[in-house]
Amino acid sequence: MAEISLTASMRSNLLSLQNTQDLMDMTQERLSTGKKVNSAIDNPSSYYTAQSLTNRASDLNALLDSMGQGIQTIQAANEGIETITTFVQQAKAVANSAFDNALKINVPKVDLSAVAKGNDVDTADTLTFTITKISDGSAAVGSPKTVAVATDNTTWEAAKTEITNAFNTPVEGIKSVRFNGDELVVEAADGYRVSVVGAGKFDVEGLKTGDTPAGAEENLTRTELQEQFNEILRQIDLVAKDSGYKGVNLLQENDLTVVFNEDRSSDLFIEGVDASSGPDGLKIARVTDWQNNDNVEKSITETENAINTLRSMASTFGNNYSIVQNREDFTENLINVLEEGADKLTLADMNEESANMLALQTRQQLAINSLSLASQAAQSVLSLFN
Repeated sequence: MAEISLTASMRSNLLSLQNTQDLMDMTQERLSTGKKVNSAIDNPSSYYTAQSLTNRASDLNALLDSMGQGIQTIQAANEGIETITTFVQQAKAVANSAFDNALKINVPKVDLSAVAKGNDVDTADTLTFTITKISDGSAAVGSPKTVAVATDNTTWEAAKTEITNAFNTPVEGIKSVRFNGDELVVEAADGYRVSVVGAGKFDVEGLKTGDTPAGAEENLTRTELQEQFNEILRQIDLVAKDSGYKGVNLLQENDLTVVFNEDRSSDLFIEGVDASSGPDGLKIARVTDWQNNDNVEKSITETENAINTLRSMASTFGNNYSIVQNREDFTENLINVLEEGADKLTLADMNEESANMLALQTRQQLAINSLSLASQAAQSVLSLFN
């Protein structure tokens, strides 16, 4: 195609018009996108810096979800602790009720006056004490205990002293053995029953049957309270088991790590605990013998210790909850800072761009008019042919 020749003025006006159109295209893009930097071509430094800030904000925004789930996991554990604390307080109340429901103690007195009226006693004369637990009938340690007179022809008074001295060393299930005149008084410990069998000269009226019970009869109210106590402990274990969130249960020794930044260099490790009633958790033992006051007192002490342990757990989880929540708030604010910084590098001033568009439109119209004037010289040649 042959080159078309334009006058200098027309070419100058054409270039000006083309430049104006380029500026209008750029301004229109900014107005339509709202950004003054839409690609690396517009401003490489601002574009890549803004992209870096936007990418970090996006990464942190993804971590916000993780923080939120971490908060929910801690809240689930805290709800479990509050419920378990209520159960432990209930268990303590049951134990106190059992302690207040006293055992009825039966202290038998065996009349041995027939022996006192007889001759001296000897080594063939014995008393056998059989000691059993009221709760299950099992034998106490050291039962049966047989007491024999040490030498032949011992006087009755000496024999009584030997019998009582035989219990100077504590015997499980027997609180005391003493004489009241010629009466043998046997007092069993709480939760135990004692029977006495005599042989030789001690086989007298009142001992021939071989069944002289001592101690307390089974307290049915305590037995019922014992069952209630154990059921509460079962519910504690169930609550601890059910306090998980999305597969993580801080009350079943599951650990949790909450990440706070994009390169995982900032995090919080939350160690799980055992909130069950077992020996590795709250250390509240199932009870099998509340007929013994010592065992009831032990259960009360265990529940008191468990309440202190639960309070410590709640304090630790509460502190972790505050940390994660504060970091979540900080991350949200940081995301806003990053996005605002990226916007300052890329966003266009819409007022300025609108003014630019108006000016360019005026410039374009002037350039068109100028181009028209520049072409008038060429158009006058046509008049020669008319």
